[in-house]
Amino acid sequence: MHRKKRRDYILKLIIAEKSSVGQAIAFVLGATERGDGYLEGGGYLVSWCAGHLVELAQAEAYDEKYGKWRYEDLPILPEHWKYTVSREKAKQLKVLRELMKRPEVDSIVNACDAGREGELIFRLVYEYCGCKKPMQRLWTSSMEESAIAEGFRSLRPGTDYDRLYRAALCRSQADWLVGINATRLFSVLYRQTLNVGRVMTPTLALLVQREQEIAAFVREPFYTPEMDCGTFTASGEKHKDRKAAESIRSACNGKTAVVKSVERQKKTVAPPRLYDLTTLQREANRLFGFTAQQTLDYMQSLYEKKLATYPRTDSRYLTEDMAAGLPALVETAAAVLLFSTGAKLSVDARRVVDNSKVTDHHAILPTGQVKEADLAALPAGERSLLFLLAVRLICAVGEPHLYAETVVMLDCEGHSFTAKGKTVLQNGWKAIESAYRATLNNKPEKDGEDKALPELSEGQAFANVRTAVKEGFTSPPKAYSEDTLLKAMETAGSEDMPEDAERKGLGTPATRAGIIEKLVKTGLAERKNRQLLPAKKGVSLIAVLPEVVKSPALTAEWEHRLKQVERGGLSGPEFMAGIAELTVSLVKSYSAPNPGFMSLFPAPVGSRSEPVGICPRCGGKVREGKKGFFCEKQDCGFALWRDNRFFASKKKELTRTVAAALLGEGRAPMSGLYSEKTGKTYSAVVVMENTGKYVNFKLEFEKGAKK
Repeated sequence: MHRKKRRDYILKLIIAEKSSVGQAIAFVLGATERGDGYLEGGGYLVSWCAGHLVELAQAEAYDEKYGKWRYEDLPILPEHWKYTVSREKAKQLKVLRELMKRPEVDSIVNACDAGREGELIFRLVYEYCGCKKPMQRLWTSSMEESAIAEGFRSLRPGTDYDRLYRAALCRSQADWLVGINATRLFSVLYRQTLNVGRVMTPTLALLVQREQEIAAFVREPFYTPEMDCGTFTASGEKHKDRKAAESIRSACNGKTAVVKSVERQKKTVAPPRLYDLTTLQREANRLFGFTAQQTLDYMQSLYEKKLATYPRTDSRYLTEDMAAGLPALVETAAAVLLFSTGAKLSVDARRVVDNSKVTDHHAILPTGQVKEADLAALPAGERSLLFLLAVRLICAVGEPHLYAETVVMLDCEGHSFTAKGKTVLQNGWKAIESAYRATLNNKPEKDGEDKALPELSEGQAFANVRTAVKEGFTSPPKAYSEDTLLKAMETAGSEDMPEDAERKGLGTPATRAGIIEKLVKTGLAERKNRQLLPAKKGVSLIAVLPEVVKSPALTAEWEHRLKQVERGGLSGPEFMAGIAELTVSLVKSYSAPNPGFMSLFPAPVGSRSEPVGICPRCGGKVREGKKGFFCEKQDCGFALWRDNRFFASKKKELTRTVAAALLGEGRAPMSGLYSEKTGKTYSAVVVMENTGKYVNFKLEFEKGAKK
């Protein structure tokens, strides 16, 4: 495309988080001409980041020695943070850098997802490319064309979000510090990779604690006398002693029971609130078995397809300016549902509107565009969630559910019995919910509901009642499901937090799904029949870790402090100083493994458990581990690391056979060694040199042999 070279030809560069979002924005702005990695037109350039383009560098980027995991190198505390770009994303970063440098670009618009991580993704690219041009922020909760257009009419200065960026940067750097140092510390101490994370580990601790509670639970029986009055049943008090319950049964059987009191109360069940991400993930897990990550992925896709609003929200309310559009949106939502109750829809906006309870984004809603969408063409998971959003919206603005509760007290031979009943006076929002749930293949279990009682009055007598004893058992705590773990993460540590704390719990709605997935991926937890259980390795890890690392209360406190950084109540350096202090203290406190815990981490099963050779430093046995070959004596420190630069440069692997030769003879003949100089391969003898502190390698060649 021919571009004008005049300085008065001004362009705005829009940077979205993903290409699909960038294309949606470009369509609204009229930027339809395609370039390599961007779109242009209407006075705009539109490009995208493809997720996290710029990320924190690994430890070895700060010093080559960090390529090996050693206690003496800890803690690793970078003075100046380094960043890196993966090879597969380097091309898109180059596109963005070149677009930023174009002289006709006078400003940059951050159109990444409107949240903490979206802010971080954009700012790291902006800083990495050395851009100094003015930036603005697009902040929208919907990808609908009208929402995008409105967002561009009300762009805000990028500096308005500086505190959000600082909080995101602190979160990223804190996770790096704790993750890198704690993982290396405990992996070195116990000679196998033990993943430790600032939020992941306290979440694992919740799973382990629940498993311990279940294991320690002792089932106890209890006995309840029951009395059949013909048209209803009444129950006595529970007894631990069967004889006591049998005595009441015997005394009352065939006798007369008299009604002592009848209490009737009208009760109201208010409509449920709209969904934030966590409550949606919990509900989707209960109804469909979706994992938290699946729900987030489906919702992100619906958002990008303009069928749902921004999913990563912790609010369950709407803003006042949205109230006028609710009747039309409710009608649209009702039109897409596959069932009908025949009830007239009620829209009470007051139930869902509260400016004070909307943070960065309002509650999740279906958009007006669902009316024109081909819902049958959507993936089943996305369609299920869209129907769930529609049902919740209709219920949330609907009429309350009204019922009358009756509690009847009876006396028989001096023993008290109670009967409860319930009569629905107005179905209200529950009519919609019941009709929807009837359409589900796997219908959720219903809570025990009281049936209606007959008309009863004080003094009324029932002759010749029949009695029995019902046996029951106390129930153990239930293993966590994704639903209940999300709830526990959301409230963890909240009892120790100030009432006005802005952020409670472990992680955020946007990060909890990823934390759960990482626990499963690293083998610390496992999914079984919709349950989340700690794996054996996870239980062992929690056993060896100190409270400061695994405490949900402490991690919840850090989340609260991050929110303070975002709100301006705490500076970024203050937050990071606390994390650094924790890291230094951790390394100083744990310089040697606890001997009592070594049995929790046995050597790998099979041939690896057999010694590879004798340690050239102390004479101890060298055994194979996941990352190399190590002396079994903790205070020795001798190691042959698999990721050794010497072998990597020659494109060879340090195998068990090679390690055994080096330990036995000090040398190992090898063929197929790669020459970086010539690009050819050759044969030589690898010689190991043990300095007492380090292990080095060199090559020896036979006479006449060429490298």
